[in-house]
Amino acid sequence: MLWLLLLQVLASCLWLGHSEVVTSFESCPQFFYEETTPNDALKPNNPARICQRYNNKYHFATLYDRDSRIPIYSAYIYQPGNSSKPQAWLIEPQLIGSTYSGDMEKEKDFVKKYPQLIEELEQSQAVLEDYKKMAKYTRGHLNPSSHHNTYGTKLPTFTLTNIVPQNPKFNNGPWNEYEGQMMKDESEGCTTTYVITGAVPGKPHTPGERVNIPSHIWSAACCPAESKAWGVIAENNSESQVTILTLKEVEDTLTNLYGKGKVSLFHSACPRQ
Repeated sequence: MLWLLLLQVLASCLWLGHSEVVTSFESCPQFFYEETTPNDALKPNNPARICQRYNNKYHFATLYDRDSRIPIYSAYIYQPGNSSKPQAWLIEPQLIGSTYSGDMEKEKDFVKKYPQLIEELEQSQAVLEDYKKMAKYTRGHLNPSSHHNTYGTKLPTFTLTNIVPQNPKFNNGPWNEYEGQMMKDESEGCTTTYVITGAVPGKPHTPGERVNIPSHIWSAACCPAESKAWGVIAENNSESQVTILTLKEVEDTLTNLYGKGKVSLFHSACPRQ
């Protein structure tokens, strides 16, 4: 019986040290309308659900694909503003293990503290070196800093767990237009706008590639008080254009692309048509 008691004590200790990478988004449900997350049709084989925390405050939520080393989606509330744009890039120590901080921090700061953990860090997530090697792609935010109104709320969007390799012409052209003017136009008059923006993983890695290059980038939004919803989806290439779609059109397209069953992004109160 002694070994059983010791096992129970160990389990309790592990639970007390549990980080913000959890089996559900119970620590940060406020970023999903009616606390309803997208269904499992988007879930990768090796997921990490991250309540994105900085300075001990939650800022958004991310479903991260540990195998592809990209986020599948980030969920947040749209609150745009014109404060200065951060220049730092952050990583998630918690993805290495539950004994490390649930607060994101600069990669160089973490490596300085834990030089012996460089391999574990690289195994757990994408790092800056990965993107330096992908000269043909930009670091594309799923949750963009422009959709937040202060420096302190913009900075947490610069975690590499919120970034995917994005075609530069697409990212700086049509997608930038959607994130800016088109999103502003669509959300005009909304009391609260809930947003989920994601990436469809592309073809499997080739030898030597650590970070998946998404085939498509998508976003969907819901203004529940106004019974309004919309979305966009486009291929991640230089020829893509962005057109406003209904929520149903986005969900139907993602259902076909992911091939894991019917996709549902929001609570049923968000209109699909």
